[in-house]
Amino acid sequence: MKIAYYCQHVLGVGHVHRSLEICRACAADSEVTMILGGPPLDLPAQPFALYQLPGLMMDERFSGLHPCDPDSSLNDVKTLRRRRLLSFFRNLDPDALVIELFPFGRKAFRFELVPLLESVERSRCRVFCSLRDILVEKSGDQHKHERRAVETLNRFFDALLVHSDPRLVRLEETFSRLEQIEIPVLYTGFITPQPDFDAGRRIRDTLGLASEHKLIVTSIGSGSVGSELLQAVHAAAQQLTREAPYRFQTFTGPYCDQTLYENLRRHRTPRIGVERFTGTFTDWLAAADLSISMAGYNTSMNVLAAGVPALMMPFDQNREQRLRITKLTGGHPLRLIDQADLQPGRLIPIIQKQLALPRYRTSIDLDGASHTARFLETRP
Repeated sequence: MKIAYYCQHVLGVGHVHRSLEICRACAADSEVTMILGGPPLDLPAQPFALYQLPGLMMDERFSGLHPCDPDSSLNDVKTLRRRRLLSFFRNLDPDALVIELFPFGRKAFRFELVPLLESVERSRCRVFCSLRDILVEKSGDQHKHERRAVETLNRFFDALLVHSDPRLVRLEETFSRLEQIEIPVLYTGFITPQPDFDAGRRIRDTLGLASEHKLIVTSIGSGSVGSELLQAVHAAAQQLTREAPYRFQTFTGPYCDQTLYENLRRHRTPRIGVERFTGTFTDWLAAADLSISMAGYNTSMNVLAAGVPALMMPFDQNREQRLRITKLTGGHPLRLIDQADLQPGRLIPIIQKQLALPRYRTSIDLDGASHTARFLETRP
């Protein structure tokens, strides 16, 4: 079976890493090609093919698209992308096409996705929408946005795959027109790689950490937002590591501000490590006694998979992260923190209290990648 998976990242990379996990699961039994359209990423070798369109991205205020190549015009890049995408699809002739987020988001990419879907209408290919658990509210006309999403789904798509456990988050909580969707709505469970606990033990051995030593891992996803969290934890770490056998490890994300990254690196110590990125993040969580992070989808599910207590700060530009962490704190040793908690006098006792909590096993379904692969590969 041949599967094409379209994923367009515009600022962060959470969508990409979730999509990579799905494609890896599908690649066990199918021929998979992942179509990328954002800034080029330095990805390790994958068990499937990657096809990169000329890059487009949003600015930090999401005010508009612009080419990743500053020497190219937006109209030229759009025309080139549309032509290449249609040609690529005709040549590949896949059995299934998965489009991440659209039509619930990525409205700015209708210029290429609608022509692609119109082309697919005339083929044997089945079309799926890949959607995370919580939808971001729209700043404009929410009713118009939802109506158009339903119309597009019902016309072009064969099924909607919601990457959530419905016992925790259901689509109708953030989308009011569920009953108007005529295609199957399938809950896959959440998407996350599983940690290697043996690798976690090796990380602790390499760091020279005995069982009584506490390892705290701090992260902010791609690094596009959350710099204030890194700074606050770094300040707390400088005091805590003088008082107790703690070891802090910070991952700033590839898009973290260069000045901040360099400043954090200058203030490293044997007990405070700073790196941009690790390809074994879930293994670090398996090694950790505490995770401190933003509350994005990927990190939240990584934390649950590792069973590590956590402090999580939501990105409050929209409802998504606060809603997710609020639901998760009900049955897990996770605590929501806000900007006010970042003051050193408040953050340090919060860290110490959370470090006293034990590891756990979640009952939330985290096998979403394998369930998604099964849905895609099951012929009607």
